[in-house]
Amino acid sequence: MVIIPAIDLIEGKCVRLYQGDFSKSTEVGSDPESQLAEFIRDGAELVHVVDLDGARSGESRQYQLIKKLCSQSTVPIEVGGGIRSMETVKLLVDAGASRLVLGTSAIENETFLKEALKQYGDKIVIGIDAKNGKVATRGWETVSDIDYIQFAKKMELYGAQTIVFTDISKDGTMTGPNITALQEISEAVSCSIVASGGIRDNTDIAALEKIGIQEAIVGKAIYDGKVRLKGAAK
Repeated sequence: MVIIPAIDLIEGKCVRLYQGDFSKSTEVGSDPESQLAEFIRDGAELVHVVDLDGARSGESRQYQLIKKLCSQSTVPIEVGGGIRSMETVKLLVDAGASRLVLGTSAIENETFLKEALKQYGDKIVIGIDAKNGKVATRGWETVSDIDYIQFAKKMELYGAQTIVFTDISKDGTMTGPNITALQEISEAVSCSIVASGGIRDNTDIAALEKIGIQEAIVGKAIYDGKVRLKGAAK
């Protein structure tokens, strides 16, 4: 199991949201650069960075900071939030991002999605954020009528190799991941599924491994010391 620590950014600060609610944000950890260095010291193999301002606005708002984090990192950086044009994709790849998570744009702009997958292949990760089984977009503030399983199958047909699945109702709650939904999406497609949302301790990590999940994004549980990067899989 690869434990992927998350750095969620609002106005240059590390924050955590509760169930994706921007009005319920809490500043956590150190400044982003120090937090990244700490995660790497603790054994992170990959770090997940989200521009929450970009996710809401539809454009990369914290590009300079993310570029700096990529340049300082000795491990791969996965970036999400506000990536909705090929120009932004190229800028982030050139800045050193190893994987880019497309969420809103995967639903709203199929032409862009197909071009990104064609040009950058396995660097493109599809973010499926669901609320009551329906896909949410624009920083989770808009819920579509698209079923998350059907959307995953569509993304697989387009050539996606990796999907990050988040149950919004679980995110930031420390109540455990949605094992049922994760198992369903994992069985529905051949894509690699990355679990996100609600992970509270190493028992949850073991439960994810049991259903075949090999990567998990962990936020609050790491900041609270409930999950440790060193030896987390043990």
